[in-house]
Amino acid sequence: MENSIKFKMGNFHTKMRRSGMADVTVNGNKRRRDFPDGEPSCSNIKRPKRSETNFLPNFLDGENADTLESVRKQLENEAKKRLPDSADVKKMMDQTFSLRRKEIVEEQPSVKRMMERWPALFTESQVFAEFYRVARKNLKKDFYKALDHCTPHLIDIFRSRKGVVGQSLDHFLQPINIQASDITTTCTAVLQCLPLYLGDNSSEFFISSSDSHTEYDFTQVPVGVLSVMTEDMPPEINSIAIILEGNIVMDEIPTHAQALCLLFGLICTLHLDYPKGMKNTFDFIQKILLSLGQQKLSPKLQR
Repeated sequence: MENSIKFKMGNFHTKMRRSGMADVTVNGNKRRRDFPDGEPSCSNIKRPKRSETNFLPNFLDGENADTLESVRKQLENEAKKRLPDSADVKKMMDQTFSLRRKEIVEEQPSVKRMMERWPALFTESQVFAEFYRVARKNLKKDFYKALDHCTPHLIDIFRSRKGVVGQSLDHFLQPINIQASDITTTCTAVLQCLPLYLGDNSSEFFISSSDSHTEYDFTQVPVGVLSVMTEDMPPEINSIAIILEGNIVMDEIPTHAQALCLLFGLICTLHLDYPKGMKNTFDFIQKILLSLGQQKLSPKLQR
């Protein structure tokens, strides 16, 4: 039965590829005996890591790259207004989704280029909306629900760790008061402990700077979460920002949990690699918190 289903799906994919369906072609485009005139292999296209395939929908009937580019320009002008119409922005973002995916998957533009062409994509509402378009998951709801569920268990695990790592974990857990701790403080402590427990190096990922932004050169930061600190003594977090490829793409974020949630959404929708020093942490978010892609954990994560 299993082999029969595999052969049927293979034949179905062959028919869809011959008909020109974009996401089937981009995920299985190879020159072979059946397609001697087919386009070259897609080995130059980045392999997807957050799901099973590169999602590349076809243009809707009656639309093409030129018509959608015209809509994109209207969207760009609307998004740059001081008070853009959220309903119009959502409508045009939905309409231009296929054009945006084609650009991201096939051309792999820089983050700066995407900010210039798609400024609306770098807003909170559209990060969550775009993630739903790509993965069909409610990122905000699923992330916070899973984090709330796992937090008590993670705190117990962190407190049980001994040695040098255990001492460092205790330092991050100090702000948590079991009697009267707010959810923001608890989630922040857990998310700061998670990379340390999983063996990641978060020193170049979690960055602090003063309000003036003059103490740190962001141009060499591929991916990071920036805490903008006040000049009070002791200093407090004024706001949080997200850095991608040396650019501050979102700021005025109130909490670390929200920043990590938005960052994960941006990484997926822009088809970026996980930061090298935080790979285990983002794998944990992907596979444990959000149940995305293959559920098999690496041996290091299992330990």
